Amino acid sequence: MSNKQPDDQLKLSILDFVHVYQNSNPTESLKNSTEMVQLADRLRYTRYWFTEHHNTTSQISTSPDLLSVHAASHTKKIRVGSGGIMLPNYSPFKVVENFTLLEALHPGRIDLGIGRASGTDGWTAWALQRSREALSANDFPEQLDHLLSFFSRDFPRTHPFSNITPPGDPSLVPDMYMLGSSEGGLQFAVEKGLGFVFAAHLAPQLAIPILRSYRKDFKPSLYMKEPKSILAIGVIVAETEEEAKYLAGPVELTWARMRTGSSNLSFPTLEEAESHIYTPEEKEARDANKDRFVIGSVNDVAVQLRQIAKAALVDEIMIADFYPSQESRLKGYQLLAKEFDLSSK
Repeated sequence: MSNKQPDDQLKLSILDFVHVYQNSNPTESLKNSTEMVQLADRLRYTRYWFTEHHNTTSQISTSPDLLSVHAASHTKKIRVGSGGIMLPNYSPFKVVENFTLLEALHPGRIDLGIGRASGTDGWTAWALQRSREALSANDFPEQLDHLLSFFSRDFPRTHPFSNITPPGDPSLVPDMYMLGSSEGGLQFAVEKGLGFVFAAHLAPQLAIPILRSYRKDFKPSLYMKEPKSILAIGVIVAETEEEAKYLAGPVELTWARMRTGSSNLSFPTLEEAESHIYTPEEKEARDANKDRFVIGSVNDVAVQLRQIAKAALVDEIMIADFYPSQESRLKGYQLLAKEFDLSSK
């Protein structure tokens, strides 16, 4: 029996890491993402974001702005954007230029999710930021202020950047969201009047209290008049609970390995995950990681997502994509779209 509710207003969105599956390649992964975002567009998912990660062979989501250009040009209605742009890796002015152009190309469909970390290891961050000094500068608050001032064109006259003009006009501003897995991102979202996305797959115990705090303390701004919060979490669904657990094997093994400090962080195949014999430490890690994911039949998952959304005071869930194959992810998102009746929203 279906658990759909006629007045169900919960929105669903997707966070794509652009996984490079074993026995595949980056070109195939990008084709997979193109197919996925087009399906999400047809199924009426709300938004489709790309992560930013560097120096990894298992993901090719290095440039969410470029991926957003591609995704927007191959879809019609779905919002696209970054989840997120890791601001320490960039000049704020260059981010403003890129997303102003994106907004001009696809008006009303662009999101700029902003992260405070580099999204990579120290050596790669050095290569990205071009100086050792930048790695220890801890100047994110200034970076964010500059980014917002470039968008709103409100630098004080005495500021050295006051005569720098981004392309287009001040109306070309994407919807902006702070990303967070702690109270740090929360405070920037609240004080600057930005949207807020909490990564529950990174810090599940903090998700509900921090998202509730955001709704309570939000201060309206030029960029957002009312609070807009989203909870991101790993979701794997299938027609049966047994199948869903099988599909979740690779991501559960990967996260267990990360938690135990393993050097093997490649995304295992379904067969590898099923045959893997967990060490006692890995078993403990797997159990500790359970709240990072919602796994099960589509009906059971829908119930859990509605409960989580209600507790966190959000009307949108962003699904962190950890499916082990293109076939399983396409099927999973179709099942969820039908269960939540997204076509009617």
